[in-house]
Amino acid sequence: MRAREPDEQGHVERGGVRIGYETFGFDGPDAATRPTVVFVPIDTIVHSRAWKGQVPYLAQHYRVVTIDPRGNGRTDRPTYSSAYDDLEFVADTVAVMDHLQLERATLVGICLSAWHAILVAHLHPGRVDGIVAVAPWVKDSTPPHRWRLEAQEGFEEERESYEGWALTNRHVWRDNWAAFPRFFFDQMLPEPHSTKQLEDVVGFACETTGETMLTAEDGAYFPETVEEGEQIMSGLTAPVLVVRGTDDRCQPPGRADTLVRLTGGEQLVIEGAGHLPMARHPVAVSRAIRRFVDRVHGFPAPPRPRRRRRPRVLYLSSPIGLGHVRRDLAVADAMRQQDPDLEVEWLTQSPVAAFLEQRGEVVHPASRLLASESGHFEAESGEHDLHAFDAVRRMDEVLVNNFMVFDDLVEREAYDLWIGDEAWDLDHFLHEHPDLKRAPFVWMTDFVGWVPMPEGGEREALLTADYNAEMVEHVARTPSLRDRSVFVGDPGDVVDLPLGPGLPTARSWTEEHFDFAGYVMGDRPDPARRGELRERFGWTDDDVVCVVSVGGSGVGHHLLRRVAAAYAPARQRVPGLRMVVVAGPRIDPGALDLPDGVEVHGFVPDLDLHHAACDIAVVQGGLSTTMELTAARRPFLYVPLGRHFEQQVHVRHRLDRHRAGRPLAYAEADPDRIAEELAACLAQPVDYLPVPSDGAARAARLALEAL
Repeated sequence: MRAREPDEQGHVERGGVRIGYETFGFDGPDAATRPTVVFVPIDTIVHSRAWKGQVPYLAQHYRVVTIDPRGNGRTDRPTYSSAYDDLEFVADTVAVMDHLQLERATLVGICLSAWHAILVAHLHPGRVDGIVAVAPWVKDSTPPHRWRLEAQEGFEEERESYEGWALTNRHVWRDNWAAFPRFFFDQMLPEPHSTKQLEDVVGFACETTGETMLTAEDGAYFPETVEEGEQIMSGLTAPVLVVRGTDDRCQPPGRADTLVRLTGGEQLVIEGAGHLPMARHPVAVSRAIRRFVDRVHGFPAPPRPRRRRRPRVLYLSSPIGLGHVRRDLAVADAMRQQDPDLEVEWLTQSPVAAFLEQRGEVVHPASRLLASESGHFEAESGEHDLHAFDAVRRMDEVLVNNFMVFDDLVEREAYDLWIGDEAWDLDHFLHEHPDLKRAPFVWMTDFVGWVPMPEGGEREALLTADYNAEMVEHVARTPSLRDRSVFVGDPGDVVDLPLGPGLPTARSWTEEHFDFAGYVMGDRPDPARRGELRERFGWTDDDVVCVVSVGGSGVGHHLLRRVAAAYAPARQRVPGLRMVVVAGPRIDPGALDLPDGVEVHGFVPDLDLHHAACDIAVVQGGLSTTMELTAARRPFLYVPLGRHFEQQVHVRHRLDRHRAGRPLAYAEADPDRIAEELAACLAQPVDYLPVPSDGAARAARLALEAL
């Protein structure tokens, strides 16, 4: 799922070549007067999705246009070399601007496309407000890197084998194109822990072909001489921002320096960055573009936020389901009991935002700008299957967008404390950019460590270890960035598995770097009130009530149908069985088409009370729901999502430790098996470990200590 879908997709035809573009409209009250940012056609080897870390965020402030290059993306792939001349890319940019009736825009380009942005400003100066040149190629006297000179000399040479830079070769491109981008972009992303960015950009490159790239390689540069190129740069009237990394293995730093010197432009140098800083350092590049456009248009910088007399907390609650918000409300309530002057505001999204608003909590209006994490997970899921680790990896552009929403907010408004309950974007990007920390930060989680699933093989083991290594390195590099790290549970609840080769175990590392709050829950129903609750819900003493629920996401509708199909055989084994299905806030109850006799409800805000009052429950493997049932000492079956490492490993470990619940694999859960398991679970004595009741108060004390 994209962090933001385009408002319009279209084509402009020039000389028989269709040029694909996308627009993202700014919908604020002053939309008609807001600037436009145009990402000029990027180099043919990739396409405009390479800017996915910038586009959704910038579209919150400006109108944004992206254009795919000739030879890739949604643009045609001409088969003659003159179609790839520099001036054709320039004309494509102007043609799209004309088609969209854009009189002026700030142009953004990388590498060769940065030069094309410069050429647009040279040939059409009245159309360009400013230029952002990332890792720019320019026509100057700076010699290229040695590998490029050697590659140019051997480009036509046929060899027995091709390795390294020798893959820059006509025969490789023609016969085994994919081999080149795999090597090339590995060099362009020299930063550690760049596996996802590398995967993305190689995928973009494989959307074109070696034949197309060979044709594009023969396109003509403009102008012909260095002197003319330097004259073009010297004559620019539009302001220029140059962004480059110190480890760019494609463009030597002298080219960026030339552009800055000849234009009087600004320069942002990102230490350790390679040739693709917009991919590997999306926050830094997005912030730089935003501030440059604002300066060009004379927009004032955000005023320094004024602090209030009463302490103010910004709470980020994970929107994946409703489990986090129940415990976060418990922590927030406990904090307000311990400090009655405390103000709590929430930055979150569906379904959590609606739940909080029902409770009378303050959900910050900026929450509407967040890209949907629940929607992303639902789009990633199959039939009771969710590869959670892959889903998080592919949520990268959503997380970038959401961190930028947060960063904008805390730049405008002052808070005395930030709390992030598995707010992965906040924790990751603060560690990447510790200078953006403006308040004490409390991190909360109920699991530590990405775990590979066996079916993922060696690659998944390598990837999860890489993600774990990055986490360990982040904390080692800036150990004070988290003012408190709070684990929701006890040390024994942490799996004792290695984080990866040469890394500590998850338990030992967590014990060293976290405080333990014990399990956090809200108010627990009094067991003595169970009969009262059953009467309130309309359940009689003769009813054996089975509550079937799948939490707050839309992932679980397959399980609801599967369990409901077991109603008839289960009634034969369990006299008086009454099955109550709770669809939750993101599943339409009317679309489930359940058997006669099965009750179905939509969102039930007091689901915890239903769980406390029922005789048995069937649920997914989410931690919050299963621990609610454990604390209430209710029998339950749980069916973990396939390939969901947290439910399959972390949650199961905790439930096993508490001697709670009866696991069932979805693949084995036909109606008869479910009926058998229900009957067996009801007959099994409950012998759970007790769940302490003071976790919220302990977590609240730890958080308030950071104020």
